[in-house]
Amino acid sequence: MEYKEEVSYWLKAAAHDLEVAEILFERRKYDWCLFIAHLVLEKTLKALYVRDNAKMPPPIHKLDILARETKLSFSLEDLEFLKKVNEFNIQARYPDKKFSFYKICTKEFAEKFFNRIKEFYKWLLKEIK
Repeated sequence: MEYKEEVSYWLKAAAHDLEVAEILFERRKYDWCLFIAHLVLEKTLKALYVRDNAKMPPPIHKLDILARETKLSFSLEDLEFLKKVNEFNIQARYPDKKFSFYKICTKEFAEKFFNRIKEFYKWLLKEIK
């Protein structure tokens, strides 16, 4: 697969995941919405990684590390936000953390983070073109 095709693959996967996250939010599955929203940013950052490094991205899920491996400039606030979103990956996935994460995922909590994730995603898309 050419790198241009690889970038396209990651972007299509991210767009698909965003649709899924929207459905989960509408269905009030806030914990899973945020988990999938994490994947939206991860896949978009992996597209940027491929674009900027002309190689496959590493098999990691840490958004702040992926972000640092691109040519984009991220503020400390951006990197802290990405670290916070990383927690949604861990907390939604592992049984010992899942229930406590579920309890904090109110509509207000999820809406706040989901909206910020969507804004960040749109910014990344603008930067990738």
